[in-house]
Amino acid sequence: FEELGVITFNVELTTPACPIKEEFQTQCHDLVLELEWVKEAEVTMTSQPLPVSDVADEETVGMKKVASVIAVSSCKGGVGKSTTAVNLAFALQSLGARVGIFDADVYGPSLPTMITPQDDTVRFVGRQIAPLERNGVKLMSFGYVNEGAAVMRGPMITQLLDQFLSVTNWGELDYMILDMPPGTGDIQLTLTKRLN
Repeated sequence: FEELGVITFNVELTTPACPIKEEFQTQCHDLVLELEWVKEAEVTMTSQPLPVSDVADEETVGMKKVASVIAVSSCKGGVGKSTTAVNLAFALQSLGARVGIFDADVYGPSLPTMITPQDDTVRFVGRQIAPLERNGVKLMSFGYVNEGAAVMRGPMITQLLDQFLSVTNWGELDYMILDMPPGTGDIQLTLTKRLN
């Protein structure tokens, strides 16, 4: 390479959604060009997501290829959790990450009012549900499956959410955005424990 003065190299990031990816690329390019024998430098930014555990318990079989879970939560309702979750998901997707959103609020699901899927037909792939999609972001909510809110008690809701997480075929995701229901009760604690 010294004879030609052309250097090409890769910089591997931990996530494709690195917010300062371009800054890193520019800095690497400029630093290499400072070497007196380099005439041209080509920097390619790559990413290697965190390794996904090969061991997944029965409850989270649909989540086994999800690298990271980000829960958006608040003790109070109506403060913008769902708006934050949706904006975060689409921002990460625009940065190159593979993203899914799960609306865990069975009593008042808001994802269906915020995002209209490209195709709103719920389909099964084998024994799993295929998530709905909008612009490459995978979506799942009780509101897509059942119109209106659920009238159920805590243990039934927890079991329903477990089933949604485990039977939805999320595929490989860099991030799962979990839009939590308001509060700090059994549902929130159980979901957090299951996904931890």
